[in-house]
Amino acid sequence: MSRHVGYESWLERDHLMLLDFDSTVVGIASQPFRLRWRDEADKQVSHVPDYLARRADGSVTVVDCRRVERRPPRDVAKFDATDRACGLVGWTYRLVGAVDVIEAGNVRWLAGYRHPRYRALATVAELRQVFDSPGALVAGAQAVGDPIAVLPVLFHLLWSHELVTDLSVPLTEDSLVRTAGAR
Repeated sequence: MSRHVGYESWLERDHLMLLDFDSTVVGIASQPFRLRWRDEADKQVSHVPDYLARRADGSVTVVDCRRVERRPPRDVAKFDATDRACGLVGWTYRLVGAVDVIEAGNVRWLAGYRHPRYRALATVAELRQVFDSPGALVAGAQAVGDPIAVLPVLFHLLWSHELVTDLSVPLTEDSLVRTAGAR
């Protein structure tokens, strides 16, 4: 496997993880369909997009993942054709490049706590109450109980968007956390 293929697969995995983290996405398909057409020279061309995401409102987004520096003209033509085809059926098309390293790292960390086993209901209620007023991540966990027991629940609530914090900066003990509706 070449270095480029490996990088693109990491890029795709990061974008898949971000789609999974998007609370408006209710379904994801990898390599959802193949488009076939003939180019100006009457040569058969095809393209398989990376992902299709269905949103809660019924809308669809088709996603291709490719670093900007790895978009030769023949591939750009495929992405343009995919964009036009999506438009014809009322779907959105996105060609995405590199993922923000910090956001991806934070979301990757939170993804480890996505499973419902981390949802201890009594702790959930206490964390919501503590973070009705924005506060530091670890201080809020300590206010509820032993951080070893509370932090996994807190991370689960961040994954499920019941608690929110700025994921564009490194997640630390001082990250400001609040309930989703709090200001």
